[in-house]
Formats: sequence, structure tokens, C-alpha cells
Amino acid sequence: MTADLSSAANDTWPTLQREPYRLFFPLGVALAWAGVLHWVLFAIGMTTQYRSIFHAITQMQGFLACFAVGFLFTFIPRRAQASPPSRFELAVGLASPVFTVVCAWFEQWLLAELGWLCLMALLIQFAARRFRGLERSPPSFVWVALALLVGVLGSVVTGLGGAQQAMWLHDLGKALLLQGFTTCLVLGVGGFLLPVLLRGKAPQPGRFSNRVARFGHAMLGALLVASFWVESLVSVRAGFALRAVVVAAVLLGTAEIWRAPTEPGLHRRLIWVSAFLVPVGYALVAIFPEYRRAGLHVLFIGGFGTMALGVASHVALAHGGWATELFGRPIETYALAVLFFAALVFRGLVDVNPTHFLLWLGLAAGSFLAGTLAWALLVLPRLRARKRPDSAEGSSVSLPAR
Repeated sequence: MTADLSSAANDTWPTLQREPYRLFFPLGVALAWAGVLHWVLFAIGMTTQYRSIFHAITQMQGFLACFAVGFLFTFIPRRAQASPPSRFELAVGLASPVFTVVCAWFEQWLLAELGWLCLMALLIQFAARRFRGLERSPPSFVWVALALLVGVLGSVVTGLGGAQQAMWLHDLGKALLLQGFTTCLVLGVGGFLLPVLLRGKAPQPGRFSNRVARFGHAMLGALLVASFWVESLVSVRAGFALRAVVVAAVLLGTAEIWRAPTEPGLHRRLIWVSAFLVPVGYALVAIFPEYRRAGLHVLFIGGFGTMALGVASHVALAHGGWATELFGRPIETYALAVLFFAALVFRGLVDVNPTHFLLWLGLAAGSFLAGTLAWALLVLPRLRARKRPDSAEGSSVSLPAR
């Protein structure tokens, strides 16, 4: 049985509260530019500052965080049949990633993490007040709760490591923030959303009760978090291999990504491929640890980035009454696919062929930014436009019912 993503929303609420993705998705793209444009400028010699930490923070705690917040602020009230985010919650949700990015630019790392913790506290209370426990949420939502806890833990551990000058602890916290937070979100949201987007069907009930299923997800979550300690204290190969196994088990078992998409629409194929690239990115680092950054960018660009923009396309077009475009192959989506694939290749060459470091870095950054422009050309005009006359049909996005 399925439920319409829009049916639970109260139409009396202002549009931006009912559909907060209209604010957060464009902000996410703007922060993606903030985090990547300086690589282009560095590659062509217009700046000499190599801001790798700023880049990582902006991409994960700015760009991807905005897409995550926009989706959760839209989905949770509908799933829980509760009120949408208040104006105050919207304001804090929008300001926190910007504050974090600005502080990171000026290398005020403590303030940047305080902004991040503020965002995590906002999301925790937002979800807890509306779900009032996990019983009303899908079993895989355990991963979303874990993502928020990992977001807090990673920030705290990073700060402690820096304060105590313990680099292994600092690096552990960074890994939790840059990899663990988004991975948990992908597993939590993907567990119930991917079957709907790719095959038009809600996840099928398993042989076990929801309580047992939640326990299983919690145990796998504990293994995922433990893998970061394994990586830091035992072996990089072992840590990443364990991460790859856990991620693959959830996406294959719960989201059933081994099934090909049956619903038409090029963006669905992109989402499907991106789901595979999450465990593949981890596996590549386990197999080739000497090319760690290249493998991680398979995860970041091919997995997280592509999935975020693919899901955002679906949400924006479905809610805006452009459902017919969900079943087509827009040229902008083709461009996004080609440009992000090119960014993946060029970013891999940065590490494989460092002799031409600046060339590959500039091409990778430029391809990525061009891909986000292609996405923006498809989605942003439809975020501003009024719904079509057939918007009642277009807004239907089936999600698992309670």
C-alpha cells in the first residue's frame, strides 16, 4: 500500500513551509559552487591558496547538507502527518550551513563546527517531535537517526582531536563527518525511497517484524560506525572493506538495487547507478588504499552528489506539477550524467597522473560545476513557476505508507 507524498500536507500552510526544498535545493547548489569554484581559480593560477579542508567542509556540511535538510523538512511532516517546519526552523536550517561555510573560509574551525552542531540539534528535535519515536517511521529510518548522531559525534571527536593535538582522533572525526553522516542518510532514505523511485513500489514487508528489522539496521549501523575505528586503529583496508560490505548489504537487501529500474525516466537510472557507486567507492579504497582520494571521490561525486541531484530533480518536478517530465530524458539530465562522469574521471587522474595535477584538477572542478548548471537549468525555473493545471496528477509521488 502506498501513500501520496503530498496528501498529508496541510494546504493552509505557506508554500515555502509546505515545500521547503524550494529554498534548500538552490542554496545547496550555491554552496557547491562556493566549495568547488576556487579549485578552478587555483588551477588557472588566479589564486595560490589550496583550501582542501574548506572544500571538504563546504561540500559535505554545506552542499549535501542542504539537500538532506530540504528533503527531510519536506518528507518527515508528510510521513508523520505533522506540521511542516516553522519559520524559525527554516531560518536556522538555512543559516547554519551558510555560517559553517563562511567560518570554514576564514579558518574558524571551532565556529564552523558550532554551526554544524546547531543544524544537527535542529534536525534531531524536528524529527523527534514529529515522529515521537521510531514506531511511526520506516524500519530503515534507524539510519537517519544514526546519521544525526554520527554528525554530532564526528564534530565533537574532530574538536577533541584538534584540542589534544591527537591527529588520529581528529582524522577519525573528519571521516565520521565526511563519510559517515551522508552514508547513513543514503541508507536510511534509500531503504524506503529507492524502491518507490526506481520501480514504483513500496518496499515489500520482510519476514520479520518492524521491531526486528529496526534491530537489524541498528546492528549494521554499529558495524558501520565501528569501521571508522577499525580504519584508524587497525587497518585502512579492513575499515573500508567493512564499510563497503555493510553499505552493500543494506542497499542490496533493503533497497533491492539489484533490481533494475522499471519506471521510465533518465534521472531514475542516474539514481540507480549512484546507489551502486556508494559501496563501490568504499571497495576501491579497500583494494587500492594508495589511491584513497580517487576512491573517495567515486563515493562523493558518483554516489552522494549524483544521488542528491537525482532525487532532488524528482522531488522538485513531482511537487511542481511537472510529472510528465519525470518519465522523459531531458537534455539537461544527459548533460548532468556526462559531466559528472567526466568529473569522476578527471578527479581520478589527479591522483593517478599527478604530473598534470593542475590540469586534471581544473577539468574535474569545471566539469562538476557545469553538471550542477545543467541540473539548475532543468529544476530551478520549475521551482519558481506556479504549478501546472495538471499539478494534482503531477504531485503524486508514492511512498511507503505506515
